[in-house]
Amino acid sequence: MPKDSIYVPVQVGSNEENFKGFHRDNTGENISSKNKNYCELTAQYWGWKNRNVDVKGLVHYRRFFSNGKTNFFKSKQAKFNDIMNRETLKDLITKHEMILPRKRNYYIETSWSHYKHAHHIEGLEAARAVLVEQYPEYVSVFDEVVNRKEVHMFNMLVARAPIFDEYTTWLFSVLTEVEKRVDISDYSDYEKRILGFVSEILVDVWVEKNKIDYVELPVMFMEKQHWMKKIAAFLFRKFGGKKLEN
Repeated sequence: MPKDSIYVPVQVGSNEENFKGFHRDNTGENISSKNKNYCELTAQYWGWKNRNVDVKGLVHYRRFFSNGKTNFFKSKQAKFNDIMNRETLKDLITKHEMILPRKRNYYIETSWSHYKHAHHIEGLEAARAVLVEQYPEYVSVFDEVVNRKEVHMFNMLVARAPIFDEYTTWLFSVLTEVEKRVDISDYSDYEKRILGFVSEILVDVWVEKNKIDYVELPVMFMEKQHWMKKIAAFLFRKFGGKKLEN
């Protein structure tokens, strides 16, 4: 883990082992028991409900924001040395309300079609239905976002605390309804992470509807990337006619 004190390590889920130096997302007000469906969002929920600080955010043990330009061919140590630090954070969050990853561009398909090729589309359909019923002012933005080829991914963001809390309040009001409406009993363990997948689309919807002033940073993947494997998986999703389960 980064040594900079801006990072607060949080262990998610139900593992009985306590990782030394980590907080647990099953303390305080929490939804830790739902980690298999909400993924890293159980940590976001924990931060929303239990942290009283000026800036809140979420990154992952294997994905971090970079201080500057990323390089896919950097060594792991070089990447580690370039993880966003306090100085970069302070400078950016003073000028902007939120930090997001650089958008991922799917080039030959939209966010909706990519989601449909990669996951069960019912989750995204349910999210739109919830917006129609409870947040109709968001529907046109949702439709615009899912029909683009670029999207902010990974459920990574850093924001001024009031912005973070306002977004998370809205996000969980939507996801709680999606959870009620989609039967995932026959989904694979991977696809049961549905609410984490849906939320990757919703962040752009909320940010654009509320005209949040954000800045983008590169994301560094700390583990070795198997790019040919990723390309093959994408082509299989696009042209193979089957959903990947892993």
